[in-house]
Amino acid sequence: MKYVGYYNGKIGSLEEMKIPMLDRAVYFGDGVYDATTFANNHIFAKKDHLDRFYNSCRLLEIDFPLTEDELLAELQKCVDAVDTDHGMLYWQCSRGTAMRGHQFPSKEIKPNLMIFTTPYELIPLDRTFKLISMEDTRFLHCNIKTLNLIPSVIAYQRCMEAGCQETVFHRGERVTECAHSNILMIKDGVLCTPPRDNLILPGVTLKHLLMLAGENGIATREEPFTMDELKAADEIIVSSSGGLCIAATELDGQPVGGRDPQTLKILQDAYKKYYAEDTK
Repeated sequence: MKYVGYYNGKIGSLEEMKIPMLDRAVYFGDGVYDATTFANNHIFAKKDHLDRFYNSCRLLEIDFPLTEDELLAELQKCVDAVDTDHGMLYWQCSRGTAMRGHQFPSKEIKPNLMIFTTPYELIPLDRTFKLISMEDTRFLHCNIKTLNLIPSVIAYQRCMEAGCQETVFHRGERVTECAHSNILMIKDGVLCTPPRDNLILPGVTLKHLLMLAGENGIATREEPFTMDELKAADEIIVSSSGGLCIAATELDGQPVGGRDPQTLKILQDAYKKYYAEDTK
């Protein structure tokens, strides 16, 4: 199969799979998710993504019944069923299937697990992004990878309409993250990122970039920075599971970055090697 779907143990063609109308993900977005890529039948950075998934379940008070090893086995079944070497792997857990009510359902109601895989190739590292910016109007639990993504959907639609590839969120002057990516900058040879607090998702790719910077002698700094500081950065980096370390060349119609290609290339080359080793 090219597109594989899974729901509570049943695997089939994604186009044919169905979920119950009363799954709480449908009417409340009451659940969490995670996603990564796979290559050569190997799930990339599986431990990091599983750790974040279980932490999101804990923060949303969802008692997910499978152990990490059990969940990994189900994810691998879906990867094994795909007839492609490279793809995106997505999974989500909802609080369960129950009649609509704002209170948590009874303990007898068990969480639902949904998984799907689609063909996907990583964004080439030599590609560059154009960005726009928007005020961050999301709630104060952005560190939880919940299903409630409407502000991000709207923000991404606006950047696509503008002929761009991402939207940078800011709360006042403070930069937070992008519609579905993290944002970093290089300034004076230092890799800078907003603090991983409740205002941003603790990106796995962001974590890897900080690790790889340290391994390659690049200083790092995690503290707030402003939109003006971002615009004045030597390089702006957009990071996500699908685009590991992508440079931005335009922000709100003005040229940015392009002043420290050497440091940028060190990070991109290091990540390319890290990804290849983890999926071989």
